[in-house]
Amino acid sequence: MVGGATKVVGVIGDPIEHSLSPRMHNAAFENLGLDYIYLALRVLEKDLKNAVKGAKAFNLKGFNVTIPHKVSIIKFLDEIDLTARKIGAVNTVVNEDGKLLGYNTDGLGALEALREEGVDPEGKKIVVIGAGGASRAITFQLASICSKLLILNRTRIRAVKLAGELTNIGFEVEGRGLTLKSLESGLNDSNILINTSSVGMYPNVTESPVPKEFLRKDLVVFDIVYSPLETSLLRYARSVGAKSINGVGMLVNQGAVGFKMWTGYEAPRDIMRRAVIEGLLGRD
Repeated sequence: MVGGATKVVGVIGDPIEHSLSPRMHNAAFENLGLDYIYLALRVLEKDLKNAVKGAKAFNLKGFNVTIPHKVSIIKFLDEIDLTARKIGAVNTVVNEDGKLLGYNTDGLGALEALREEGVDPEGKKIVVIGAGGASRAITFQLASICSKLLILNRTRIRAVKLAGELTNIGFEVEGRGLTLKSLESGLNDSNILINTSSVGMYPNVTESPVPKEFLRKDLVVFDIVYSPLETSLLRYARSVGAKSINGVGMLVNQGAVGFKMWTGYEAPRDIMRRAVIEGLLGRD
């Protein structure tokens, strides 16, 4: 039962009503018997600075950050973890004795999602669609272990810029505009395809960033979208016999890292996963 000693965490973003993070984290708190509650908090861009001040004033234990605040929140935090600073985006904030510390757990969540599905990206050739915040986190995580990374984005300059940042660190990364030609040639000799764009996300469930004919049986297809559970891209992948991975694993794994930061306890990932899937299926 919520009381005076209940510790509060949450997620800020706009929109936020669709978020499954409260369902996921509250199921984990209940499973471990922790006196915590997780809330979804809608914060407009113009109110972000005051929201961060409020989080500190209300002594929130921490919070997640989602669209559109992952980049803009950085200037309002007390300290930024080195990885998050390199990525240029924050998705997890921890309140440490009144100081708000920013982290990014998206890349680690994606890597763990691949590995728990039996896919090891080390030494592989990877194509990533998108160059936004999620792509930045994932590419910074994977560039150090894969043999080659190709970033494709509708706005070419963003893909080239991100690739340049990674190349400067010493990784083999290329950025191109997202076209049918670049997709076909890029996927031709790649092992893993990762979609970090919102194409195919509810309610635009019939859209796919990649035509079915470009997919093949020996390609791993990872779509970080988790609503719907099976996007058009993943349905195409399954139809050609390719291994398909949805975004639930990334959501759960990145959330589990933040959970431990806030509570000190290992997250019950199976409980969190079940809560997310039941939420997506409309089960109470």
